[in-house]
Amino acid sequence: MEKPAICGGVPVRDTKIYYGHQYIDEADVAAVADVVRNQDLTCGPKIGELERKLCEITGARYAVVCSNGTAALHIACLAAGVGSGDEVITTPITFAASANCALYCGAKPVFADINEETYNIDPEEVKRHVTERTKAVVAVDYTGQSVEEEELLEICRANQLVLIEDGAHVIGTKYKGKPNGSIADMTTFSFHPVKTVTGGEGGAVLTNNEEYYRKLLLYRSHGITRDKDLLEREPDGPWYYEQIDLGYNYRMTDIQAALLISQLDKLPMFSARRKEIVARYDEAFGKLPQIRVQKEIPESDTTRHLYILRIVPEKLKIDRRQFFDALGAENICCNVHYIPTYYFPYYERLGYKRGICPKAEKLYEEIISLPLYYAMTDQDVEDVIHAVTKIAGYYGVDSTALE
Repeated sequence: MEKPAICGGVPVRDTKIYYGHQYIDEADVAAVADVVRNQDLTCGPKIGELERKLCEITGARYAVVCSNGTAALHIACLAAGVGSGDEVITTPITFAASANCALYCGAKPVFADINEETYNIDPEEVKRHVTERTKAVVAVDYTGQSVEEEELLEICRANQLVLIEDGAHVIGTKYKGKPNGSIADMTTFSFHPVKTVTGGEGGAVLTNNEEYYRKLLLYRSHGITRDKDLLEREPDGPWYYEQIDLGYNYRMTDIQAALLISQLDKLPMFSARRKEIVARYDEAFGKLPQIRVQKEIPESDTTRHLYILRIVPEKLKIDRRQFFDALGAENICCNVHYIPTYYFPYYERLGYKRGICPKAEKLYEEIISLPLYYAMTDQDVEDVIHAVTKIAGYYGVDSTALE
């Protein structure tokens, strides 16, 4: 495949801009330094403080923080009772962890197709895949736009399923005015550095269900408890604890928690800036016939984690790979989110085949993730717009090369 040259010979930028980047200020540094100088580096007071703050922000009754977003999905599936022989419905347009969490529990991931305009899992497709073995639905808020919560909850209630919202992208978003994190049976968050807020790594599970909460606490920490109400034997002394289930070491450190507490103080600021950038992108790209803009449901007040550019192949002389390379030549370094999960060799060896989610597969062939993060300057944003517009015009089927 021929790699496109720089349109017109001169790149839009002299320096590279990447698709995502964390923002750390002096308040974050001070928060971490304070913990490092203290004696409680893990299992200390910052864990509870962070969990209370997440409940305050989301409106959820309970929060359990853990080592990363994948761990959050795993313990959420365990708390939901997912096990051998069960099925868990999810989307293929997501990071692999959304399906892997079912495999960790001995269950089978079942992939439901997406809505071709919002790119989120289609509730009608979920309904079509429910069987007597279905135990849970893992619905991903792709790019930060809320899934159709009411429709999915209705399906889950009608079929005695647990709705686990993979909210790795969604912190700061509201559905019908209610923060995501307090609506589904359980909602998981990720705090990886490219997310809206970061702890370096980290995850959380939010729930309003006390039974799930108690299970999540156990699965996070080896299945071990000191809770007198849960102990099965008489304690030997104040040091006594018991392992009452098979759990994992999925604990978060106080260092991560301190950084996250400081980051969450800036969530309104982060959210507002991301919305500004998305609005500017939508305004610019909505005018280009070679580009499709992701549609948003009116119920979602979205804090976008990713901005997805979708090319219109019939209006371009180049394919997605060439468009991607052309952006790179302009020093706009993008990414693609995501390769359909069942395309991976591991899933192929499990028996999954291409063709099961045609809308998701078509989407994958046409999407590019553009730069989107808080610290982008207005000039950065305009440079991205200029590069996309330049390439779309240069390679448009009805266009001649720009001078």
